[in-house]
Amino acid sequence: MPNIVFNAVDKRYEDHLDRYVFKGLNLHLRKGEFTVLVGPSGCGKSTLLRMIAGLEAVSGGELTFDGMRVNELPPVERGVSMVFQNYALYAHMTVYDNIGFGLKILKTPKAKRHEMIMHAARQLQLEELLQRKPGQLSGGQRQRVAIGRAIVREPRAFLFDEPLSNLDANLRGQMRTEIAQLHRRHGITTVYVTHDQVEAMTLADRIVALSRNGLEQFGTPDELFDTPANLFVAGFMGTHRMNLIKVDRANGALLQMLTGRNHDELAAAGVGTVGARPEHLELVPGGSACVQLVERLGAESLVHLRMTDTSEAVTVLTTDRQVAFGQGRSLCIAAERLHLFDAAGQRLASC
Repeated sequence: MPNIVFNAVDKRYEDHLDRYVFKGLNLHLRKGEFTVLVGPSGCGKSTLLRMIAGLEAVSGGELTFDGMRVNELPPVERGVSMVFQNYALYAHMTVYDNIGFGLKILKTPKAKRHEMIMHAARQLQLEELLQRKPGQLSGGQRQRVAIGRAIVREPRAFLFDEPLSNLDANLRGQMRTEIAQLHRRHGITTVYVTHDQVEAMTLADRIVALSRNGLEQFGTPDELFDTPANLFVAGFMGTHRMNLIKVDRANGALLQMLTGRNHDELAAAGVGTVGARPEHLELVPGGSACVQLVERLGAESLVHLRMTDTSEAVTVLTTDRQVAFGQGRSLCIAAERLHLFDAAGQRLASC
């Protein structure tokens, strides 16, 4: 169960020597933790994971496992197991043989191999499926086989590359639970890639938030949700996107309603954007914010409002079922729930 450390790591490709995927990356993934790499497509999540696995070369800097440099170490000697998005199962092999394939390559004695396969099958409820082939399995069953093949080798670290993206919503929820339970049972260092921030928030001990500009923030789910470091993290994390209102004169009335200060006061304090999460806003009957749309989500509704003198729309998550299109409302929020960012998009501690 290694500490995985990126020390000033660069990653670039030979055909684009001037384009860095990562430049000077410093990152410490702690032993035994469940770390999630999250961000939009093309931000380098899978590349980072593949560098850990040894499937992508490090262009500069140093990658270490428990202080030992692994830059040149081949994948088979790193002691990690990887679960891919497309499962990567052998179609002509049974579930039993798929789970045990890596052990066979390592020349594990047959009796020991059988014991390890059966133990993994029991953990993942695959015992009745061992003689089936992948084509006879559901998506969730195939995913469990891929996980079984990973855990049977008793790796030093688990690496998951968007393992649930091919599953439907209900099955994704079920498999999230199984993966979380797997980590709790084994306590193995786990690195998990996803573009789904809900998966990141529910699974992670700590989250690495990435954009095409590199590492944006590294911390616990609560830290990224409650104190986003910049506008990218603020807009990316959260089931419902944070309202981000630019500090300009066109939004003066809305800013006054939310902060109690006018445009000039906010600008003088260095505020470039004001953020407010939909679940932290409250609707007050009457006022100059007009209800444009109400999305009924069951127990809650997502209400879209717009001020008469601005193009900025604001969303509010509420349990009030009396809200309807065309009504006028005011907005209020506790001052400590507001998020303030400077003109460069970086978080302001206070102003």
